Amino acid sequence: MLASGYAIRYYNARLEAHVHHSLGYRVKRRTLLRSGGSAIVLTALVAAGWLKPGSARAQAWNKAAFDTHDLGEALKALGAVEPAQSTDIVFAQTPEIAENGAVVPIGVVSNIAKTQSIAILIEKNPNPLAAVFDIPPGTEPALSTRVKMAQTSKVYALVKADGKSYVATKEIKVTLGGCGG
Repeated sequence: MLASGYAIRYYNARLEAHVHHSLGYRVKRRTLLRSGGSAIVLTALVAAGWLKPGSARAQAWNKAAFDTHDLGEALKALGAVEPAQSTDIVFAQTPEIAENGAVVPIGVVSNIAKTQSIAILIEKNPNPLAAVFDIPPGTEPALSTRVKMAQTSKVYALVKADGKSYVATKEIKVTLGGCGG
């Protein structure tokens, strides 16, 4: 009986080792097939001309505009020295009072034809330019994001459309600062 108990334990240990080895092989094989399949699809997309090499890279960003510490400098760096006031730019889902300046929701909708980009600037932040969104042709010019605000301030939505710049403003009161305040 002792010998048969030992034999059963030995058999079970060998079987378990074999199963783990087989599963490891199977998992490695699945990973290889999955990644190989992705490479084949990517190659087919490039060969068909639907995906151009380098098109997935991020566009160059305007470092000078993001490094400014003054609203006028930021507007100048964005190429919008004297933007026209517009009622066709609407702040959507943007609160009058933000309880926490670390996460202030901002929504902007542009009803201006041929909108090319929308920038969000915050007047009293250490760096006024919070975000710039390029709007591809044929896309609805609407966005929603969250920004940090140091204190109660005017928020500017700067829209570039058909080579011209337009702006709309909204004051948001902040009860708890988000930029180190």
